[in-house]
Order: sequence, then structure tokens, then C-alpha cells
Amino acid sequence: MFTLFVEGGVPWMTFMTLILIALFLAAWKAPAWVKEIGKFAAAFGVFATLVGIMQAALDIEAAGGISQVIVWAGLRVAVITAVYGLVIYMISLIIRMIQKPRI
Repeated sequence: MFTLFVEGGVPWMTFMTLILIALFLAAWKAPAWVKEIGKFAAAFGVFATLVGIMQAALDIEAAGGISQVIVWAGLRVAVITAVYGLVIYMISLIIRMIQKPRI
């Protein structure tokens, strides 16, 4: 788990972990914000992934000929933040389902 945290980029993953903590605090103190925080986490994860892909494209362009193995390994690393953001969003949906009043 820690290797995924480091591979995803410590600043990005730290901020997303703070969003996860905010999600749990909102579930306790401000339940109306749970869904919005989850949406923000998903959007931020996609944003971080796109920034990573843009940086990788610049590095590949500067380096010249790069093997496909290295490119695909870089894409795998870039997608880590998007997956983490979507996991946080799914957690927010589960919290919302638990908090909804029963019929």
C-alpha cells in the first residue's frame, strides 16, 4: 500500500488522503457535504492523473526513443491517483447510503 502511495506521487496522494479524512469528518459533522467531497475527490484524482500524463509526455518527448514497456509502466503509475479518487468517491456513496433514512 505504501508503495502505491509513493508511486502515485506523495503530494497528490497526501492531499487525497486529507480529502478522505475530511470525508469521514463530514460524515460525522456535516452529512450534507459527503457527496460533494466524494465528487471532489474523484475530480481531483482525474486531474492529478492528467497532470502526470502530461508530464510523462513531456519527458518522453525530451528523451526521444522510449520503449513501450517504460511508457506503459508510466501510465500504470499515472492512473493510481484516479483509482484512489474513485475509491474515495465510492466510500462517500456508501456513507450516503448508510445515512439515508429507511423507508
